[in-house]
This record gives sequence, C-alpha cells and structure tokens, in this order.
Amino acid sequence: MDFGGVIKEINLAYTPEAEPGDYVLVHVGFALTVIDEAEAQRTLACLQEIAALDATRAEAPL
Repeated sequence: MDFGGVIKEINLAYTPEAEPGDYVLVHVGFALTVIDEAEAQRTLACLQEIAALDATRAEAPL
C-alpha cells in the first residue's frame, strides 16, 4: 500500500476481494473494507485538512 509516499504491507485477510488498484480502509495494518474512489478521495481530503490544521497549530505561539 502507498499512502502519501509511505509504503506499507497490509494484511488482506478481511478483504479477500481486494485487488491491486482498489482503495481499502486500513486500521493497524489490516484492510477492513474496500471503498470506492470517491470515498477514498473524501477521506484523503479530510486527512490533509487535519494535517494542515495540525501544522498551523504547531506554528502558533503558546
């Protein structure tokens, strides 16, 4: 699996239907379900927003 340039091995035991190129929801190294591209893009956008907010918070003075 490639997530933002980070490559990880993912266990597909719970999603035997997953094929190369599919999007999957992963938790602690296990693919839990196959999701469609639209859902994957929404999820990635949310994660990018969280990262941006976290970066802004880290730059703010205490």
